[in-house]
Amino acid sequence: MADKITEFPPGNPQTDPYGFLGFVRNPDGSVARILDMPKTPVSSFDKSPVLLVKDIPVNPSKNTFVRIFLPRKAIESSPGTKLPLLIFIHGGGFVICSAATPYFESLYNSFTVDIPVVMVSIEYRLAPEHRLPAAYEDCMEVMQWIKSPQDEWLTKYADLSNSFLMGSSAGGNIAYHVGLSASSCVDDLKPLEIKGLILHQPFFGGTKRTESELRADNDKILPPCVTDVMWELSLPVGVDRNHEFYHGFCNPVLSIKPGQFDHIKDLGWKILVTGYDGDPLFDRQVELVKMLEDEGVPLAAKFAQGGYHGIDGFEPPKLKVLCQVVKEFMISFVTAA
Repeated sequence: MADKITEFPPGNPQTDPYGFLGFVRNPDGSVARILDMPKTPVSSFDKSPVLLVKDIPVNPSKNTFVRIFLPRKAIESSPGTKLPLLIFIHGGGFVICSAATPYFESLYNSFTVDIPVVMVSIEYRLAPEHRLPAAYEDCMEVMQWIKSPQDEWLTKYADLSNSFLMGSSAGGNIAYHVGLSASSCVDDLKPLEIKGLILHQPFFGGTKRTESELRADNDKILPPCVTDVMWELSLPVGVDRNHEFYHGFCNPVLSIKPGQFDHIKDLGWKILVTGYDGDPLFDRQVELVKMLEDEGVPLAAKFAQGGYHGIDGFEPPKLKVLCQVVKEFMISFVTAA
């Protein structure tokens, strides 16, 4: 196997989607990871004037952990004052990225300080080494870990009864599925109480191209040829996006069950879906919103014109707008009460 490389992206998405993601497809059809994406060590935050950061192991046998972000101002606040808890699930098509990927640092900084919140970013196992539903299981395990926190930042500064589950891209897919699971076992998760789900540019798909996907053949960030590889590597071996059981992982619109959202509606949860109409996944996200609306799920949808997949990590003004949208969504629960 080739030596691992550290530059990203190493390939052209249209001509070599595997290489673009840091993989090589071998002659026998197997796929090998040849890319180690850079990770930001916790120590790099030591001199931050606004943030405190730490990593806490969750399940050492799976190498899962959480990276916790605390605004320094929280320590200076009145004793007993607690901030909302924002549980964040990173993207990467289930196959790349980490809670420690530098791309997400601007989001962590903006959300933790400007909302403000205590933020917990989840490190889950990646495919193809650990295919779905491994990521769903890991994030649900973190939810169980949070309910009985051993860390003082969570016990002293986080209001577990005012928590939100957010995911971006593939993280939005995971947040959707984990949110559904969590809504059916709320008593088991207490004192952790989820108020709402935030799905930012959620990653869903299907075998038939949508119009937004057809327009994206030459997209430099997420062309359909790349999403094809992501689904190939992340779904269970031998399963395609039309599988009668597993297609729910990929396309929840095709897997609605009677009463599926009853718990969410009874709990008064609300779902925020955000994105851009320039995203190749835009039509999938609109389909999700329509399905949720038809099912009577309390919903807020915020789609901006233009843009592209992952724009908030590259363009600070867009991130600022996203942060404000999420802040208003979270505040709405306080004003409603």
